[in-house]
Amino acid sequence: MPKCWKFINIAASETEPEKIELQIEGEIVDDEDAWIYEWFGVKAASPNAFKAELANYRGKDITVRINSYGGSVWAAAGMYNALVDHKATGGKVTTRTDQKAMSAATIPYMAGEVRLMGAVDIFMTHNPLTEVYGYASDLRKTADVLDEVKETIINAYQIGTGRSRAKISQLMDDETYMSAKTAIKEGFATGLVEQMSEASSEVSDFSFNRAKILNSTGDAMKRMVALQKLHPQNDPPDSVDVLKAKLALQAIL
Repeated sequence: MPKCWKFINIAASETEPEKIELQIEGEIVDDEDAWIYEWFGVKAASPNAFKAELANYRGKDITVRINSYGGSVWAAAGMYNALVDHKATGGKVTTRTDQKAMSAATIPYMAGEVRLMGAVDIFMTHNPLTEVYGYASDLRKTADVLDEVKETIINAYQIGTGRSRAKISQLMDDETYMSAKTAIKEGFATGLVEQMSEASSEVSDFSFNRAKILNSTGDAMKRMVALQKLHPQNDPPDSVDVLKAKLALQAIL
């Protein structure tokens, strides 16, 4: 599967120790949906594959660069847990934004002991959402589930920021966009990247409209449907309509 993460090893020098950099860029998806993205060649990260590769760096300090609109809250939670477990092996985890950490992508970001932001980067948090159909009882139940999902997200934010649950909840209710200065003030980030590297100096997209953020997974699905129409002989085992339904039911941030 084309992954949206990449490990980069920077060899030790006479003055600097070995450095391991993990770059996360693209959509965060559930394990059971990963094959869909693999089929159509769309970059994605699923937690089980992520955990397996991260295990190769057990006990080593890593820097995690995140440039993502988000995706599945469940998958993001799996990545957060993997990074927390990595810290338990003695490896230090530093996270930093690279243009943006938005929606579900903010969850693994919060696993860092040190959390940095670039001067022109954006951090955004909001309430979890999903798409659902069914009876009135189904819709009421879904609302209750989303309330509980929000509580789990607040847990990660509170551990990192030390802010009250009420304060964090209000920031999520307000769909809050934060500059580096604001994120540091609110405790989500711990510091500013003083020197932007060449890799992160080109900020290509500041069109942070809500539809683009919330529909990042939906946009990928549209690309998949278009490819399927062009190459109907390559139909995957499930119909496209079924796949669309599966993704529609996916709880995303």
